[in-house]
Amino acid sequence: MPLSKPAPRQHLHTRDIKCMGFQRDDGLWDIEGSITDTKTYSFENMSRGGIASGEHIHHMLIRLTIDTDMVIQNAEASTESSPYGVCSTITGAFADLKGVKIGAGWRREVARVMGRTAGCTHLRDLLSGPVAVTAYQTIIPKRRREKGRPDPSERPAVLNTCIAYAEDGPIVKQRWPDFFQESAEPENP
Repeated sequence: MPLSKPAPRQHLHTRDIKCMGFQRDDGLWDIEGSITDTKTYSFENMSRGGIASGEHIHHMLIRLTIDTDMVIQNAEASTESSPYGVCSTITGAFADLKGVKIGAGWRREVARVMGRTAGCTHLRDLLSGPVAVTAYQTIIPKRRREKGRPDPSERPAVLNTCIAYAEDGPIVKQRWPDFFQESAEPENP
């Protein structure tokens, strides 16, 4: 179902996020993300003098090189455009993510390594959300195909991660009947 018809409005800001996953010839994986922000109007900026309508306020790039177990082997970032010159000085901190695993506790670990003034809000958000999900979407399906059919007695990791994989839902009932749980909804009086 599409969104409802919007009220009359004026377009002011665009944030574009693009992420891609690559399998490398050496067996590792590159996950790349970019983020850009633009305005539909020009405005003054103390570091750049001014930013013109449509000109990038932010243009930032990330590349994670990870192994099949989702452990970071290398991490780098680049700030092509930012509102302040100091913004680009933080990109070297991404190397400190080497050895961190994308998985349980990922966001907490990103915040520990790159939180607050040790990082950049925009790069940190790109890294902890879209880039991590892209890594998962790139590697896990490929790993599953190579591994073959999963052990039917092994609980699927995706259970209860979203409405589609709810233990009491029709998809789990069909795909993983051994893990289907009847809904515990109270009866209507």
